[in-house]
Amino acid sequence: MIPARGQKIKIESLSENLRLVERLIEDVCEVYNVSEDNFGNILIAVTEAVNNAISHGNKNNPAKSVQIGFENGNKELTFSVSDEGQGFDYKSLPDPTDPNNIDKPHGRGVFLMKNLADKVVFNHNGKEVLLTFVLN
Repeated sequence: MIPARGQKIKIESLSENLRLVERLIEDVCEVYNVSEDNFGNILIAVTEAVNNAISHGNKNNPAKSVQIGFENGNKELTFSVSDEGQGFDYKSLPDPTDPNNIDKPHGRGVFLMKNLADKVVFNHNGKEVLLTFVLN
């Protein structure tokens, strides 16, 4: 079921709830006739944002929730993801492409979001991310 434009769904901070987010993305992309290329970018970037919100923001605490919403603008979709964590310094993240960081198992989520979305905006000290995708 697709929430109405501007409405948000709320999930517990459990990694198995990523399937609910994937379903939301599939439904939204189907309704708005999103191309396969855009769909892949949206799916990866938004699920990365939700995964970060669950694991880093809410520290995998199922008592805390993550909210996911979307807005349909003029030839674009914007997804919002927010958590109940403390936020983070999104301006000084290590570069995952740096040779010193290549072998590290974490640190690629924000990099992926920035490279897959057309616009990434962090709000509320990093507790909310807006991912905008221009539709072809």
